[in-house]
Amino acid sequence: MRADAGGTPNAGACPDAPLKRGFAPVADARTRLLICGNLPGDASLVAGRYYAHPRNRFWHLLGAAADMPELPALPYDDRLRALLSRGIGLWDVAASGSRRGSLDTALRNVEPTDLAGLAATLPALRAIAFNGSAAARIGRRLMAGDGRVALVDLPSSSPAYCAITPHDKQMRWMVLKQWLER
Repeated sequence: MRADAGGTPNAGACPDAPLKRGFAPVADARTRLLICGNLPGDASLVAGRYYAHPRNRFWHLLGAAADMPELPALPYDDRLRALLSRGIGLWDVAASGSRRGSLDTALRNVEPTDLAGLAATLPALRAIAFNGSAAARIGRRLMAGDGRVALVDLPSSSPAYCAITPHDKQMRWMVLKQWLER
């Protein structure tokens, strides 16, 4: 089913917006917490890396919540290894979609990922956290009826989301600690 980021099928389709495709999941059998965004933004797509925009606070927010303050400074591949070693995985709820720019509100014609299918292959999975309200809307729909894991809505790490202070954003991300304790 194709839909816009708000969940409405083909709403506001923009025929000349480029089709963008997301990345493969970063997860393994040890993944207890899966963090899902919507679809990588342009800076991330160009770099071929999750959360590559220099002003996106993802690595800082997660580093603080996971007691890994060094996380933002690590080379990208080392960041991914550090996450996996702590039972943290990454993915997105949109496999592809049409969008001009990087704003979630501009995303149309979303082809969702098989989030429930991935979750079923992760034996240690206890929670899926959604990075932003658009990811939460789509992800909650994809996980409907699966009571096996907790679903957690987080404020977006994007620099475009400034409805709350950076301190409040960090405090809300700290909820992740409960799924990171061994």
